[in-house]
Amino acid sequence: MAGFFVSFEGGEGCGKSTQIGMLQSYWQGQGRSVLPVREPGGTAIGEVIRHLLKYHPDNGAMTREAELLLFAASRAQLVREKIEPFLAAGGLVVADRFLDSTTVYQGSGRELSAELVAAVNGFAAGGCRPDVTFLLDLDAAAGLARARARQAGRRDRMEEAEISFYETVRRAYLALAREEPGRFCVLDAALPAEEVHRQILQTLNERGYGLCS
Repeated sequence: MAGFFVSFEGGEGCGKSTQIGMLQSYWQGQGRSVLPVREPGGTAIGEVIRHLLKYHPDNGAMTREAELLLFAASRAQLVREKIEPFLAAGGLVVADRFLDSTTVYQGSGRELSAELVAAVNGFAAGGCRPDVTFLLDLDAAAGLARARARQAGRRDRMEEAEISFYETVRRAYLALAREEPGRFCVLDAALPAEEVHRQILQTLNERGYGLCS
C-alpha cells in the first residue's frame, strides 16, 4: 500500500499547527499510521538547523544564500531519514511546510533567482512531493500579529521582516496555487478552525483519496 503525503503552507500565524493536529487526530482515530513533521526540523540534525535559523543569537548577519542552503539541508535530511521510509511503509505524512515555503520565502521574499531556488529544492527533496498541499490563506498583517503574540517575547528571526515581505510571500503562495491547482487547495484561514478542518476532510474526499471516511 502506497503512503500519502499532505503538506500545509501559509504565512506566519495562519494556523497550520492547529490543522495538522486536528488532521493527525482524525486519522489516528481511524487507526491509521501518521507521521507529523515540520520544516525546518523534524530530525535531530534538522532541529539544530531550525534553532540556528530562527533563534540563535548570532544569526542576525545570515545571508539569504546561507538561509536557502540551511533550509535545503534540513529538508534533505528529513526526506531521506523520515518521509520517504514512512511513505514506503504505507503511512500518512503531514508536513508543516515543505519546498513551497522555500519557493516563496527565499525565492520571492528574499529575491533569489527562481531557477536557483528550484534547483536547490529539487536537489534537496529529490522526487519527493506532496500529494496535496493545503494553503491556509490569511491577511499578512493579521497572521504576523498572531505569530508574534504566540512567541510571547521570544525572538524569532523569521518573523522580523517588514510587513511588505509577508505580503510578497502571500502573493507568491497564491500564484503557486494558481499554477498547480491539481495539488493545491486554498482555504480561508480566517474561518473558525473547525470549519477549516471540515473543508480539509471534504477536499480529500472530493479528490478521491478515500482517506476520510
